[in-house]
Amino acid sequence: MGDAGEGLIDAESRFQERLAEREQEQQKKRSGTTAAIDPERKRRTESLRLALAEMKRQDAATQNPTRKEQIRKALADLERQLAQL
Repeated sequence: MGDAGEGLIDAESRFQERLAEREQEQQKKRSGTTAAIDPERKRRTESLRLALAEMKRQDAATQNPTRKEQIRKALADLERQLAQL
């Protein structure tokens, strides 16, 4: 019968640990929501970064001077938009 009592004590301690973990997670969520990044802004930033990476890749691969100038203008515009965010 002593073993059954130990099992209850172990279960109770695991339960208390889990409650403490949940409380910590909830506190992190609460504190994170006030300083959370706007999801639309995050999506826009990521989109601009991907477009910037693609333009840089195209700039490195392009030999045509007219196209290079177009790409460089696009790069400058993307960097400006990214800086505004």
